[in-house]
Amino acid sequence: MSEYSDAYWLMPVTDIFGAIANPVRRQILDLLREGPRAAGEIASEFHLNRPAISEHLQVLRVVGLVSEEAQGRQRIYRLSPGSLSEVEAWLHPFERYWQARLNALNKTLSKKEKK
Repeated sequence: MSEYSDAYWLMPVTDIFGAIANPVRRQILDLLREGPRAAGEIASEFHLNRPAISEHLQVLRVVGLVSEEAQGRQRIYRLSPGSLSEVEAWLHPFERYWQARLNALNKTLSKKEKK
């Protein structure tokens, strides 16, 4: 069960970066990586009320990270990871930066081992 407070995350979110900035929404995405889940099942994993979880799910749906399907009286949510390509593209230069730093560290360590 999550213990995140939702009080300070009530600002409107319209982009993927704002959506994944919230720890509750990241945890929802982690849950959905395991497979589709009903809204009630997702809500049961948190110490938040169902309307708060519904708002988080709506934010994730609006930015394209999850899809929603009605099955009878339930709403089933599925991960739609295609939208994460925007995040991946933004992170890619940082990956190159850290890879270069790690390579430089590896070279330095190799030189010290040879001495």
